[in-house]
Amino acid sequence: MVHPRCRRERMKKILTMFAISGSIFFLSACNTIEGAGKDIESVGECADGVEGNC
Repeated sequence: MVHPRCRRERMKKILTMFAISGSIFFLSACNTIEGAGKDIESVGECADGVEGNC
């Protein structure tokens, strides 16, 4: 039988790994969303019809 303390330690390690990987995923997604926002903004500036915005 596995000791409850070992089980708790293992669960802490697993949850820590999930938290770290989730943080990495979130931070990389922020960079992608920021770039997409800049692209959409530049298209909007081009579409306003003012010469020299494109």
